[in-house]
Amino acid sequence: MSGDHKHEEGFIPNYLLKELAEKGNENAEKTLAVTKEIEEKRTEVKKNLTTERNIMETSGGTTKRFVYDSENTGEFQRKLARQEGGPSSTDDVVNISYDYCGKTLEYFKQKLNRNSIDGVGMDVISNVHFRTNYNNAIWVGDQLALGDGDGRAFINLGRSIDVVAHEIAHGVTQFVNELEYERQSGALNEHFSDVIGSAVQQFVKGQTAETADWLIGDEIVGPDWPGKALRSMKAPGTAYNGDRQVAHFNDFDPNLPLADDNGGVHYYSGIPNKAFYLTAMKIGTDKAAFLWYTAWHNRGIIHPRATFKEALKAILESAETLVNRGELPRETISFVKNAFEEVGVSTLVPV
Repeated sequence: MSGDHKHEEGFIPNYLLKELAEKGNENAEKTLAVTKEIEEKRTEVKKNLTTERNIMETSGGTTKRFVYDSENTGEFQRKLARQEGGPSSTDDVVNISYDYCGKTLEYFKQKLNRNSIDGVGMDVISNVHFRTNYNNAIWVGDQLALGDGDGRAFINLGRSIDVVAHEIAHGVTQFVNELEYERQSGALNEHFSDVIGSAVQQFVKGQTAETADWLIGDEIVGPDWPGKALRSMKAPGTAYNGDRQVAHFNDFDPNLPLADDNGGVHYYSGIPNKAFYLTAMKIGTDKAAFLWYTAWHNRGIIHPRATFKEALKAILESAETLVNRGELPRETISFVKNAFEEVGVSTLVPV
């Protein structure tokens, strides 16, 4: 991995925090500074994790959950508030985080046949009440940090299942294909987390592709937020006033500076998000999520700097395999092609 590639951000994109900071939101400004610190820490964590995993026999044992209370400091694993099988806490947020980490693991096991974040039973650690008025949730490379929000722009991020599952999914990407966090590969990185976040949320709420609202972050926007969510997979660009997401490849700008959302990782994730939504409407969310998850393991095609076209190619290859195994409906291949064509991505068109 090159040392100069962009780091994943928190659930709330940096460009949004910058906009809020420019409008005088001091908490957004502080959140940006903290998120930058964490991005640097993550690089170190990942390096250590790789070394540890190389010398450690992976047990493949039972995953345990640990929820820590950061007590509004920036410390990780400060005070153990709840652990696997232990009594529930008097703190609502601790219990919700414990349950949501559990539900995400359950989804991985039942629907994706995956054993935890790394595939071999890694423990899931979350840190709630991280910092004061911290407007974010972030995957730190080996654990989650969940802020309480400032009560105005955003409210407690640990109380939202799609936030927890989205961030845990960044961990899955870290172990599966390390999609670099810029331009198309970065948009695919964000997209995969949105896919898993939505799928887990529908699983927990007993929804289907038809009954779900397909909104991302709708549970964490506060009273000052100018809309209903951060993103919409069904209709990218409509979640709030000023939403910059696009839903078609015609609107992709390959020359967007990296200083602007790492080359548009959140703007352009709307393109594959819409394609996923359209596919899920045809074959169901769980089947679509399993298809995408299977394709994501095709490292020959979905390499760290993969493009949308390459992702489509991998999804079509996996679709063929899964259809032949009788695990997906026969029409899946044409459903996927049509979905991607609707957002302007085709295997026939050079990209």
